[in-house]
Amino acid sequence: MTAVTGAGLAAGYGGRPVWSGADFSIQAGSFTAVLGPNGSGKSTLVRLLLGLLPPLAGRLEVLGGPPHRGNPEIGYVAQGAGFDPDFSIRGRDFVGLGVDGHRWGLPLRGNGAAVDEALRSVGAEAYADRALGRLSGGEQQRLLLAHALVGEPRLLLLDEPLSHLDVRNQATVVELVAEVARRTNLTVLLIAHDVNPLLRYVDQVLYVAQGAVHKGRPEEIITSRSLSRIYQAPVEVLRDSRGRLFVVGLEEEASHPHA
Repeated sequence: MTAVTGAGLAAGYGGRPVWSGADFSIQAGSFTAVLGPNGSGKSTLVRLLLGLLPPLAGRLEVLGGPPHRGNPEIGYVAQGAGFDPDFSIRGRDFVGLGVDGHRWGLPLRGNGAAVDEALRSVGAEAYADRALGRLSGGEQQRLLLAHALVGEPRLLLLDEPLSHLDVRNQATVVELVAEVARRTNLTVLLIAHDVNPLLRYVDQVLYVAQGAVHKGRPEEIITSRSLSRIYQAPVEVLRDSRGRLFVVGLEEEASHPHA
């Protein structure tokens, strides 16, 4: 079953395309990494899937129909999501805002069981009653995931959820997302700059670069030649003694973002 289909798809702003001619499909229950240089249009793709931006051309289907705002079957964690130190709302109350798609309104009564299950699924019970602003970045990220998952979505969109986490928390968050997806047959699209934390889990890769969107298997895309072409910078893909892949060179590209 297909969760997302794009055919002849173009996206942009003010009638000017950021990318065009995109043809791809995402299978239900799959874990897809979305890669590409800064400014290439990865977040634009997310805006299309959320129904926040209409396509300039082509056809897009999300979960069997056209995308639309406020779709309760989509969970979403925005780029740069986090909380200031003085943000006093409890984690549990914040997660409750996501029940039944009420992500920007007041939580409904009687949803405590759903909130408790979401907190358990991300391992956040121990600090769910603390103020969000007093939690670490990794703890906040778990609660953001719980908020996105509490409504039991079929599609989860994560826009750079690892960007402000240390290596240990990056690995923890990705493993957590992969486990929830496996258990619930959730379709995941995760935008990332550093692909290393994802390599063990992704089924396919969408890469957005040079005005186009392409899809491929990890073994096709995660190569020195392919990644260097995508990021227009030297990237090396190395294999250690256990056969595990590591990508080297994207850190420098991140410090010199494309326009």
